[in-house]
Amino acid sequence: MDQTDTIPSVVNQGHPAFAALDLIARLVAALELTPLVAVFSFDRDGIVRFCNHACAQLCGLAPEQVIGQPRKQLFMRGEREAEHDRLVDEVWRTGQHSPSGDWQVRTASGRELWLYSTLVPIYHEGALTQVFCMDVDVTARKREEDALAAAGTNFRQMFVKSGDAILLVRNGRIEEANPAALQLFKCPDAQALTGRRLADFSPQQQPGGGVSLDAARTLEEQAYAQGNCRFDWRYVDCRGSPFWAEVLMTSITLDHEYLFYVVVRDISARKSAERTLYLAAQVFENSRDAILLTDRDRHVISINRAYAEITGYSSADMLGKPISVYRSGVEDEAFFREVWQQIDATDHWQGEIWSRRKCGELFPAWLALTAIRDTQDRISNYMAILSDITERKRNEEHTRHLAEHDFLTDLPNRVLLLDRLSLALSTARRKGSMLAILFLDLDRFKQINDTLGHQVGDLLLKEVAVRLLKCVRKVDTVSRQGGDEFVIILADIGGIDHAAHVAATIRHAIGQPYLIGGHELHVSTSIGVSIFPSDGEDIDTLVKNADIAMYHAKQGGRDNFQFFSTEMNERIVERASFEHGLRQALAEQQFELAFEPELDIASGALVGAEALIRWRHPELGLLRPDRFIGVAEEAGLMVPIGAWVLREACRHARGWHEAGHAVTVAVNLSPAQFLQRDLLEHVRAALDDAGLAPHYLELELTEAIIMKGGAATADTLRALRRLGVRLSLDDFGTGWSRLDQLKDYPIDKLKIAQAFMHDGGDTIAIRTIIAMARSMEMTVIAEGVETAEQLEFLRGQGCDQYQGHHADAAVQASGLDGLLRN
Repeated sequence: MDQTDTIPSVVNQGHPAFAALDLIARLVAALELTPLVAVFSFDRDGIVRFCNHACAQLCGLAPEQVIGQPRKQLFMRGEREAEHDRLVDEVWRTGQHSPSGDWQVRTASGRELWLYSTLVPIYHEGALTQVFCMDVDVTARKREEDALAAAGTNFRQMFVKSGDAILLVRNGRIEEANPAALQLFKCPDAQALTGRRLADFSPQQQPGGGVSLDAARTLEEQAYAQGNCRFDWRYVDCRGSPFWAEVLMTSITLDHEYLFYVVVRDISARKSAERTLYLAAQVFENSRDAILLTDRDRHVISINRAYAEITGYSSADMLGKPISVYRSGVEDEAFFREVWQQIDATDHWQGEIWSRRKCGELFPAWLALTAIRDTQDRISNYMAILSDITERKRNEEHTRHLAEHDFLTDLPNRVLLLDRLSLALSTARRKGSMLAILFLDLDRFKQINDTLGHQVGDLLLKEVAVRLLKCVRKVDTVSRQGGDEFVIILADIGGIDHAAHVAATIRHAIGQPYLIGGHELHVSTSIGVSIFPSDGEDIDTLVKNADIAMYHAKQGGRDNFQFFSTEMNERIVERASFEHGLRQALAEQQFELAFEPELDIASGALVGAEALIRWRHPELGLLRPDRFIGVAEEAGLMVPIGAWVLREACRHARGWHEAGHAVTVAVNLSPAQFLQRDLLEHVRAALDDAGLAPHYLELELTEAIIMKGGAATADTLRALRRLGVRLSLDDFGTGWSRLDQLKDYPIDKLKIAQAFMHDGGDTIAIRTIIAMARSMEMTVIAEGVETAEQLEFLRGQGCDQYQGHHADAAVQASGLDGLLRN
């Protein structure tokens, strides 16, 4: 059995991309373990870069002592050193193997040996990078040859008893063969050999390409001329099996006749080892996978060129260092502890890890670790084979993306939708929150497909997908189920109003015109909505109910959305009706203003009036803001509604002035209005259109606006102040604004929230707010004053103004209520 057969496989057959690594592992193990051939490699500077155990033992040194040393310090060749240098130079120059030959050497430990040496060039990507020296210890053989030469008259006795095959050749034909020769050539008797040429036991051609008969004749001539000739030869025995032999052909005189004796030694095992080692060296150096060898203590003793190219670490960086120094830092110590435990138990481990290049860049890698054992079954080395799988991971991700996404729109398909819906449901159950499923179907899409063609239909679907993505959050999922059907997951919604708002937004977005292929297309959508947990607690039920709701939406006339739950649907229908009604109210001037008077506490004079919006609904009558402002905010209508209130309030104030009453008008600003980039221009335009001086307009802000703070808020407030309008903070005390915030903004007035006036009033809070306003030189006004007692309390605390039912009664008594109504 070849020794490499004992090396365990390190490649999982489930990873075909790495199947070649098993061969690499076996070859490198053979390179490391073979006892037949001592192997070391050196670079152009003559520095040793690798040695196997056989070489280290031959030198009498440890492997780590050999690596990095000049090659000449391993085996010193005395007077023939210059001759050996010329052979090395010739290999570097020509890139060809050196002739094999015997060399007498002295090792680093002082031993005298005879080595049969071959120099082998190793190429990487076409460039000669290293030379491998393969040495076989032939000291024992040399001693036998010397003994044979000295035998003289005892030649016949040694001829018979020699363990080597010896043949006597006269006139080119075998005349006699010893028993060892019969055994080597597997001949039944001497007659099978005698009378035949040695070339008759050879293949027609030698592995080098020469014709065996011609080559044999040339070698005989050389032996006759020089006295002897040594060479390697490929023979075929009497049974037809080929084998390699080392041949020593010597010209002698026997009984006053010239003839040859030929010593033939079977070197098939050595040749096999040399071939394996040569292949291993080529594979080690030329492998595209990074290979690293360590000693039994896990210190690096060799790396190949691919390792340096992939990781950026050179041999100088690596040699002698513990392999643990080069971990990426992603996996923890417990991970590697399990890896080494498995290697100790099974001699190998493989799996995906993160590796780090010398520049610090992380990359995904496939690592195969193998323990290599010596002839006593002890671990002598570890081998790591590292493959950069960045491209493979990228391809896997691309393949997975294709499997999980719709080919046309690149939206998640049903496979990925179900996976995300499962995760969203798990999260909703854990948090006790709601989620919504929206099932969409484009109305009359088939008609577009049939009349304009599938290409236009496909472009329309892609544009619909783009619009849908703009209508949802990043945490939501938009999926195409096929055809013109889409499913949307709204994760972690606060309530059904959220789902209704998204559905309405989608309906509006889908309904906008499309310009495709020179055609202006109009398409609408019908949407069904189901809610977790009220409409189902599992995936199938929720999707089915959303589909049913979508069907009812189509039955109801298309271009609308329908909730699965009747109760929810009624509520959403009302909300949708309100939203539609608000838009109509803006267009048809259905809004009105009511004014709540603000009176000076000291004089009782009317100093201002707060504009309050009312909606004269054609069916429900006059509606107060609490019935419709919330819907207006969700529908994004507060900016146009607020702009109408601002213009109308300024117009009324101008009318009061013309009637002889210089009264300030107060207008509430919504957060949406305040965030407008052109707020200042809107305010200036409203004042200019009404002809109202800016200081007669008071803009009321909420604490939420102030709490956001920041440079933008301060800049907007200062710009309004420079325009001349007054600024007040509404419902003060109910939010969380801080004193240090207020003093940074140009606020003119604080309004004590109505909540502090209930049940006789929160006297401590009222005193505190008034004192704070005084300290910052602000006017202070109290809302919700109902009684004379409350007014007297406020007067005693130094409050400036008040409003509420008590103020309304005072205005009516003075006869000024008609002014505010008109």
